[in-house]
Amino acid sequence: MYSDFLLYLCSKFISHCAMKTLRHLILLTLFCFCGTVMAEEVSYEKINYTLDLDRSTAEVALNPQVYGELTIPEVIRTEKGDFRVTSIGDKAFQGAKLLYKIQLPKTIEHIYRSAFEGTGIMLDRENWADGVLILDSTYLIASDKTIKPKYQLPDYVRLVAIGAFRGNKTLTKVSWSPRVKQIDHEMFRDCKNLIKLEIPESVEWIGEDILTGSGIYQNEKKWKKGALYVDGCLIATNKEIKPNFVFKSNVPVRLLACGCFANNKVLTSLTLPDGLTHIPTAAFYKCENLREVIIPASVTRVENFAFYGCKQLREAMLSEHVTEIGTGCFYQCGSMEQQVLGDAIRELPQACFFSCSKLQTIRLPRRLQRIGDGAFAGCAELDDIVLPDRLEEIGEMAFSGCLKFTQISIPAQVLSLRRGTFSGCLALRRVALPFGSYSIGEECFKGCVNLERIDMSEAMFRIGEKAFFGCVSLRGIMLSDKIEVIEDDAFQECKMLNDIRLPRHLKHLNEGVFAHCVALHDLQFNDELQSIGNGAFYGCLALQELQLPQQLKEIGEESFANCKTLHKVSFPASLERIGSLAFRDCIRLTPPSLPETTTVAHNAFKGCSRK
Repeated sequence: MYSDFLLYLCSKFISHCAMKTLRHLILLTLFCFCGTVMAEEVSYEKINYTLDLDRSTAEVALNPQVYGELTIPEVIRTEKGDFRVTSIGDKAFQGAKLLYKIQLPKTIEHIYRSAFEGTGIMLDRENWADGVLILDSTYLIASDKTIKPKYQLPDYVRLVAIGAFRGNKTLTKVSWSPRVKQIDHEMFRDCKNLIKLEIPESVEWIGEDILTGSGIYQNEKKWKKGALYVDGCLIATNKEIKPNFVFKSNVPVRLLACGCFANNKVLTSLTLPDGLTHIPTAAFYKCENLREVIIPASVTRVENFAFYGCKQLREAMLSEHVTEIGTGCFYQCGSMEQQVLGDAIRELPQACFFSCSKLQTIRLPRRLQRIGDGAFAGCAELDDIVLPDRLEEIGEMAFSGCLKFTQISIPAQVLSLRRGTFSGCLALRRVALPFGSYSIGEECFKGCVNLERIDMSEAMFRIGEKAFFGCVSLRGIMLSDKIEVIEDDAFQECKMLNDIRLPRHLKHLNEGVFAHCVALHDLQFNDELQSIGNGAFYGCLALQELQLPQQLKEIGEESFANCKTLHKVSFPASLERIGSLAFRDCIRLTPPSLPETTTVAHNAFKGCSRK
């Protein structure tokens, strides 16, 4: 049911999660469903970038052939809009030996050390000083064995690359600069002689695995009942923690590192400490036995994948002060039954409640403006939901597979429905679209087998491919005269659809639009129709008579094939071509005499009556 969404989701998750190890685990999980994924990339001024369409940000992608001097801009301009460059990706310039200088923008938030491995910049020892490589007197990229054992991060450094000190055997003590607000992923991983790290209170965010394999991590005396603390920051936990975890540190715990409880199978419940402002990325990733977490009112942000795969979690008690929840935040929390979201939240991002299969009720924020792609996909028990009046956008596959919806009213400001928004909502019977809505996306209501009625806007001008495919209970639908496009297979297999009046200005009827609409018997063409696509009315068994419009020029292949009760068709003089098998097996139809100007495929009337 969710394979289409998962394929789509994989292509976007890379740019949403700055983590490396856990990011790969998440993607590996998704690959089990989806197979090969192509990430979307663009080239701007001969540099490759990966785009995050939701956040309007860009990451520098693989560019192994670059050389000379480069300047990375703050913003790149593409056909899809402007994108702020925020990161230099994994192995971005790796091996570019002729790259000897680069200027980075102030917008950069993350840099991978691997981005510059083997480049002329890293190989040129003149770029190094005091055992570190620092670009633009701002970005610390890497270290080596000439660094001092007791190292003080310079005050002029603004950003330190992911894994910049990884594997350094010289370091014994590091004092972090107050100017650098984050300690990124794997920063001191495998620094086996590192026994002291000073983290100032100015640090606001700590990445995953910053001390794994270090001297600090391997020192059992540094651990307290299964938890590793550094200066009031919880860095990691292990299987020695108690199921009902209690925070214990010499100073109040103010920060959690990304993934600090990840994959912990012991943890069942805990109370997060007062003063904590955010729950970081993948903090409780796949804590499969976590049933209860008490979140203090001080928390305002829950980051990407924070509770991903917490199968036993029933509810996360978020306070009204929470303003942001991240991508995949409660992904596959299969025991979650209810959730209340405070009114300060304006956006629900991609897959935030994806496959919460037991979620029955959720209170959406009154000020909610956007529901992201796949936000509630696979929430099979979610009952009728009230969408807030201020909602402006509903993402692709947002409610796909919500099996218990019976009706939905779309708020006035949502003017376009996207691909697969309500696909597979098996109980959905009625949909009310707002007055100004103008587009229904591909597969929007595909497989809504109980959908009987949709109140369509007079402003509607586009119905996407397979929009109502398999809506076998849909009996009638009023198509706006402003509709200019009905894409392929839009109403295919709507088996109860019995009458259709085509929009006044529709000129081309696409392939398979009404194929297998076996009850369709009253078909009113418009005067401006010029072509009927391949298989447009294939298998419409109830069609008996047709008055084709006077401007019609082309009837495509198998357009009316297998319409077994069709016995009368009035062909216009304007007709130029009838395609192969157009009326195949219309057993009651006698092939007509047509003007010489009409090209008729030799088997266009194969299987028709010869009386």
